[in-house]
Amino acid sequence: MVRGMVAGDARAPSLAGIARDWGRIGCLGFGGPPAHVALLRELCVDRRRWLGAEEFEHGMAATNLLPGPASTQLAILCAWRVRGALGGLVGGTAFIAPGLVLIVALGALFLGSPPAWLRGVAAGAGAAVAAVALEAGAALVPASWRRVRGAARVRWAAYVALGAACTVVFGAWVVLALLACGLAELAVRTGAGRTGAAAHAWPLLAAAAATGGLAALCWTALKVGALSYGGGFVIVPLMQADAVERHGWMTGAEFLNAVALGQATPGPVVRTVAVVGYAAAGVGGALLAAFVAFAPSFAFVLLGGRHFDAMRADRRALAFLDGAGPAAIGAILGSSVVLAGALSEPWQLVVLAGAVVALLVLRRGVVGVLLAAGAVGAAIAVL
Repeated sequence: MVRGMVAGDARAPSLAGIARDWGRIGCLGFGGPPAHVALLRELCVDRRRWLGAEEFEHGMAATNLLPGPASTQLAILCAWRVRGALGGLVGGTAFIAPGLVLIVALGALFLGSPPAWLRGVAAGAGAAVAAVALEAGAALVPASWRRVRGAARVRWAAYVALGAACTVVFGAWVVLALLACGLAELAVRTGAGRTGAAAHAWPLLAAAAATGGLAALCWTALKVGALSYGGGFVIVPLMQADAVERHGWMTGAEFLNAVALGQATPGPVVRTVAVVGYAAAGVGGALLAAFVAFAPSFAFVLLGGRHFDAMRADRRALAFLDGAGPAAIGAILGSSVVLAGALSEPWQLVVLAGAVVALLVLRRGVVGVLLAAGAVGAAIAVL
């Protein structure tokens, strides 16, 4: 495999250059992970030739095996490869910061006392969010299904069903379904009877967070950053149950607005947790939630990046993800039911139906659909 630059290489970019280039991607990264991957490849492989095509593809495969926002981890990994650990810190921060600042600013506006037309925009865009979740989950099904054969397909269907059911019925505890499905598949593949000490630590962390306040916010953000297997939308039920039902930091309508903002602004959808943090504890809460949510991604790459090639060949890691991944797809699909249930106006159901047709039948882009739904909401609010 072609190896990337190192800090002492004459061709390695400066830290200021990394901040500029990765920050540009953070500003232009509308469209989610596919857009982020394309921009990173164009910069690092095609234009600057800091990385070889094979190394980039291997890095992309490795980050897809990790929990958390894969495109953010790929951005950190590319910067780490070309400028070492400090480069990874600078590049990852520059990639995250533009969208984070924008979503917190917009979140503050939408969570305040906006004018009627702006409330209409939020209600319209929020009505389309369930359709976005449904499309995100449906898009993951074909590739995941093709990877399994024979009796494994029965387990695959069971994991998807369990993830969806737990999301609809139990909300925040869907994280346990993800872990259980991963461990079940690991046991089937390896005959392992032990789940390991780490699996038993989660209930203790959850109990510590049950007191509420900043501990609860940190627990929510940690789940978002460390357990979002299978795509960004799996974080939606994790956040919604905590932010709306358990702690009451925001209403169901405000949460829908937050998710819509996460889709309509550049960067990973994980940034949505910053709006939840703002609702819970102001600007400090937003920054704390973002830090806790993104910290695992930096840790995974900066501390474990040298082991990624070995991880891709580790049958235990692959077995765990083959169980947790389908459960995550089920959780995403289940979140569409929960999000649709949060709608309160009849006209929002009409907007939702239109969004489903636009995304799943007409194959329109997510940002365009959200903008159109927001425009409909604004028109209804002022008429």
